[in-house]
Amino acid sequence: MNLNSKIGVIGLGYVGLPLARLFAEKYAVVGFDINQNRIEELSSGIDSTLEVSASLLQSVLVSKDEIKNKKGLYCSNQLEDIAGCNYYIVTVPTPVDKNNRPDLTPLYKASETVAKVLKKGDIVIYESTVYPGVTEEECVPVLERISGLQFNVDFFAGYSPERINPGDKLHTVDKILKVTSGSTPGIGQKVDDLYQSVITAGTHLAPSIKVAEAAKVIENSQRDINIAFVNELAKIFSLMNIDTQAVLEAAGTKWNFLPFKPGLVGGHCIGVDPYYLAQKAQELGYHPEIILAGRRLNDSMGEYVAAQVVKLMIKKGISVNGASLLMLGITFKENCPDVRNTKIIDVIKALKEYGISVTVYDPLANPEEVMKEYGLISQTQLTNEIKYDAIVLGVAHAEFLRMNLSNHQYDNSIIYDVKGVLGTAVDGRL
Repeated sequence: MNLNSKIGVIGLGYVGLPLARLFAEKYAVVGFDINQNRIEELSSGIDSTLEVSASLLQSVLVSKDEIKNKKGLYCSNQLEDIAGCNYYIVTVPTPVDKNNRPDLTPLYKASETVAKVLKKGDIVIYESTVYPGVTEEECVPVLERISGLQFNVDFFAGYSPERINPGDKLHTVDKILKVTSGSTPGIGQKVDDLYQSVITAGTHLAPSIKVAEAAKVIENSQRDINIAFVNELAKIFSLMNIDTQAVLEAAGTKWNFLPFKPGLVGGHCIGVDPYYLAQKAQELGYHPEIILAGRRLNDSMGEYVAAQVVKLMIKKGISVNGASLLMLGITFKENCPDVRNTKIIDVIKALKEYGISVTVYDPLANPEEVMKEYGLISQTQLTNEIKYDAIVLGVAHAEFLRMNLSNHQYDNSIIYDVKGVLGTAVDGRL
């Protein structure tokens, strides 16, 4: 692999920044993001997503002048700074709209940005999760139209799906095997060589871009369906007064039992990706029954949790209308500040419909982002003087596991453990 190659990473979020930082150990990398505040933050050596430590980030940061002649990472929101790159890696989000239909707007806009500086011989690699065909049928035409260049003659494409697990400090980007692909066999090998030069876990070169796209979208669809299954079990066992966690622990003693647990399925991957695959299937005239059934069940879990909490309150004689409840966590997963597509919001909405006053406490979530996304006040600190009729552990942040919940309880308060991590000293758990 030519170490003189220059790499442009488009999008410096949970996926793009760790990747840019890793490549910057061997190559000259320009990280591009349209968010000026994000660029200023990163340029000062701070990552609010907590994916890259300050020491690691600062070790690769270089100035605009230095990036011309040496390896390292320079962050910018100026289009001119990514001109001259040989590889462009697109790592923007792929959300769904209010009707759960794929929204490719971020991909289109990122493709337009790259196309304005694209030159002969360049390779554009997409990492965003999509349904099979998006790279070549949706993104490439944008690149051709704006650049005036011809695909697979003047420029080329690749697809290497991200496998970042936000908040996971063990399975970092370099330790996760990477699927790669290219628009021609030769380009596929070049893309594979590029990633292989920094991914210690190794790579898997797929035979085509569509195969790589399909592989990624079914990874999360499979997890979604498996979690839906255990969520349904939780509902059934609750009616039978059987402890779901105890059942799963017993079943888990068999060597080939899959260790999935019930829970709220949100975030920008598992809670979204199945809709991408379902949309493409429906366009082809096939109705994906299992995939959509899993989504419906998982999307119903917020209201189910709220109903379980209310039942426990009634059993303890707590007046539901006007009751006070402490929600521990609003991010989509533990030890991560990301609040995008969090399903905790579904629980909160349902609880409020019962007339319950909900206080949200999450030391990792940015209160401004929570207010912008959901119109909710989120506290980053909690005083011991305030007590609540009910406490719901929604997210298993490490800090919550160290809390003394009795400081915030009345004598007849209830505790509901969504994540099943508080042991047996709770009134209910999923």
